[in-house]
Amino acid sequence: MEVKFTRPQSMKNRPTHYCPGCGHGIVHRLICEIVDELGIRQKVIGICPVGCSVVAYDYFDFDMVEVAHGRAPAVATGIKRVHPDQVVFTYQGDGDLASIGTAEIIHAASRGEAFSVFFINNATYGMTGGQMAPTTLLGQKTTTTPFGRNVKEAGYPLRVCELLSSLPGVAYLERVAVNNPSNIRKAKKAIKKSFSLQLERDSFSLVEFLCPCPTSWRLSPLDSLKWLEENMISYFPLGVVKGE
Repeated sequence: MEVKFTRPQSMKNRPTHYCPGCGHGIVHRLICEIVDELGIRQKVIGICPVGCSVVAYDYFDFDMVEVAHGRAPAVATGIKRVHPDQVVFTYQGDGDLASIGTAEIIHAASRGEAFSVFFINNATYGMTGGQMAPTTLLGQKTTTTPFGRNVKEAGYPLRVCELLSSLPGVAYLERVAVNNPSNIRKAKKAIKKSFSLQLERDSFSLVEFLCPCPTSWRLSPLDSLKWLEENMISYFPLGVVKGE
């Protein structure tokens, strides 16, 4: 029997705590595959704040730092400046990066800090009960918008890549999705591009991942993939927003 896939060396052999159908596990594996392919396992440092991925250190088998909610870019800035030869990345959700951590990500990007950002957009606060997030779509029902998000009360959903694209310090921005095999392959390429730019040019980059959250969306894993494709991609279009 020919072996096609094995667990990446950079991924620990642990049972997952994520809900069935969650996109975090897919992105975790993709990051680990690229870390192995680039041979940077001994020099990579990941930073995860509060959120569903707060215990990502249980899955990544390389150096990890856990930080306060929204503060990953600030901590990444300090680590990268003290250890410029290390490969540093933050792994942040939309409730973290686009809400309590908005100031940190904007100013780190504006300064052109030389680390990678992997941003999980599932249009909800997944860990704390499915409340409205900055990326929640118009009309989307959450525990804090039971009749759907509306513009008058909550404004429009934030498009983070487009928001950061005007900053000269940003080298590369791309939005991807993990809803089907083709998009997952593109997501892996985007991760590799982000890490490669950091290795080659000490550049700031961000990859946004549209991910399903079946539990908060109150859908089956299969239906959540369909919902993502039919609703999220039209508002958050996939592709390179800035850079090569």
